[in-house]
Amino acid sequence: MNVIGVAIAVAVVAVVLLALSIRVVTQYERGVLFRLGRVIAVREPGLNFIIPVVDHLRRVSMRIVTMPIQSQGIITRDNVSVDISAVAYFRVVDAEKSVVAIENVYAAIDQIAQTTLRKVVGQHTLDQALADTDTINVDIRKILDTTTLEWGVEVTLVELKDIQLPDSMKRAMARQAEAEREKRAKIIAAEGESLAAAALGDASDTMMAHPLALQLRNLQTLIELGVDKNTTVVFPAPLMSAIGEISAFLARETAAAAPHAVNMSKAGSRS
Repeated sequence: MNVIGVAIAVAVVAVVLLALSIRVVTQYERGVLFRLGRVIAVREPGLNFIIPVVDHLRRVSMRIVTMPIQSQGIITRDNVSVDISAVAYFRVVDAEKSVVAIENVYAAIDQIAQTTLRKVVGQHTLDQALADTDTINVDIRKILDTTTLEWGVEVTLVELKDIQLPDSMKRAMARQAEAEREKRAKIIAAEGESLAAAALGDASDTMMAHPLALQLRNLQTLIELGVDKNTTVVFPAPLMSAIGEISAFLARETAAAAPHAVNMSKAGSRS
């Protein structure tokens, strides 16, 4: 009985030790194996065996991590205060470095991303920060990669997510946009007037070269007036010819009135 009991105890201990020695590393992880505190290997995904108590397997995720960068109060190069938030994407490329080189890689990247965001945006003006976001994103990622690669981490992408402007700056930008639109409207109107004047000049030259063209235009105007069934029709006449006819009429009237005035004066002297 004692032999059977010992055998059972040994079997139980063996099963427990076997269970403690089995480690499963998933496909998206790598296992950093420590033996008596020293790194001896990086285990690949699958079934792995370790020595209980002596070995310690630290699993490290190799997937891309999305880290939001909280809003930062930043003063741009032209002394405008803005609040900017961003988002960073990174992944572990060296499992051993990410465990040994730094204590908490996620907290470290969060802090350095915030400081880098303030530094890079502070070197640009407000207009550049609003228009050249792609350039700012690339600059932030390059600066982060210089530091994080020593920790076994690669920053794949950084994007500015939200830019909050003061209310006074929003009003100023709105006035600027309105003034810009008014300027463009005036320029377009002036260009239209210039084209219209040029077209009218060409039309007047054509009418001077072809007098019948003006008469045809007068007839066209009459047709257009007749469409509305107006009771009063104003027939346009050439201005210079109308003035000439009026002058001739006044001259004839003056000539006709002169003899009558002479006769009246003679009659008065006789009486």
